[in-house]
Amino acid sequence: MPKAPAAPAPQPDPASYEAALEELEQLVARIESGQLPLEQMLAGYQRGAALLNFCRARLEAVQDQIKVLDEGALQPWTQE
Repeated sequence: MPKAPAAPAPQPDPASYEAALEELEQLVARIESGQLPLEQMLAGYQRGAALLNFCRARLEAVQDQIKVLDEGALQPWTQE
């Protein structure tokens, strides 16, 4: 019976939100191109999910900091 391929080692978290977003955009473009083999597509999907979770966590952390600065009330965003 053939062995299942070994799971790839988890990749480190990106250095910043911007780096994660850039990597995610590049990954989506490669997946959407339809040129990746199935195994690479699956690995790309898993990495993309990890990057998305990283970005969401960063955004939530910033939102929590803003709530603290605004004395517990989240204020609507206005650009002046």
